[in-house]
Amino acid sequence: MARDHGFHPVRITRVVDETPDTRTFVLDARFPYRAGQFLTFKACGTLRSYSMSSSPDTDAEVCVTVKRVPGGLVSGWMHERLAPGDLLEATPPGGSFCLREDPADRPFVAYAGGSGITPVFSLVKSALATTRRPVRLLTAHQNPGAAIFRDALDALAARHPGRLEVRLHLDDRDGLVTTGEIRALAHGQEDRADFYVCGPEPFMALVEDTLTTHRVAPEQILVERFTPAKTQEAPAAPSGPTPGTVTVELRGQRRTVPQRTGETLLQSARRAGFQPPFSCESGDCATCLARLADGEAKMRANNALDADEIAQGYVLTCQAQPTTPDVTVVYED
Repeated sequence: MARDHGFHPVRITRVVDETPDTRTFVLDARFPYRAGQFLTFKACGTLRSYSMSSSPDTDAEVCVTVKRVPGGLVSGWMHERLAPGDLLEATPPGGSFCLREDPADRPFVAYAGGSGITPVFSLVKSALATTRRPVRLLTAHQNPGAAIFRDALDALAARHPGRLEVRLHLDDRDGLVTTGEIRALAHGQEDRADFYVCGPEPFMALVEDTLTTHRVAPEQILVERFTPAKTQEAPAAPSGPTPGTVTVELRGQRRTVPQRTGETLLQSARRAGFQPPFSCESGDCATCLARLADGEAKMRANNALDADEIAQGYVLTCQAQPTTPDVTVVYED
């Protein structure tokens, strides 16, 4: 059997207002986790992944922090409806946006835009508590009222003078984040540090481009993306059908479609008319887990399954592409 990737009830014990549009939900959850990971929730007939802002190394409670997105189905529902005592369904933690093990205590440099501070806050707390790493953080927000965890970060900096440096960027005061600010935070650490990036896509693209242009190797940069699952559409197949088929079994139904070059098993299942489970579409959460009953497939990325699960035929369908002419994939209840 595969490890437990299913959904479990977790109870909300407290709700903390961080900013006018951001709330922390404190959970009665017994999941072991690593700083920087996320939980995937089943709500409103869909799935959403939210990062934990708590750290297993410093916090007794498990917390997820959710910023309300204009028009957001799940974030709006969580803000409007959820209260202490309510139950949510969540998977065990997933994600690979975590501290790298490094006996040399490489410097930790992070760029967080808006709600991207959520997993970064978790990482910063663990880095300070469990390593000797010097920590630099640029956190960018639209205005002072939108600055999530501002007081908590100031308190951390006061407890770790000379080791934690926090630079607060406010758009209404400073304009948009510039390449100069990005370079300044990285200065002197370009060939030594691990760089963590999370926030809106334009912000992350600017940070990544600036770092790689200034001698930071791509393998030093770790990025976490918050793109909601509902906006991630299957890309068009680069070519037409190839000899071979993909057969999908889901909820007692079985359908077969021709293979297409470059298409994942998840995309094939959608093309077959199914609505298969998925969330992150980056190989991190295992929400799209299924078993190969026939044929073989290769995963482009895998940060959720262990070697035993792969040996048993389990794949992340959002990452798996057929490598044999005929493939059968089964989504198990």
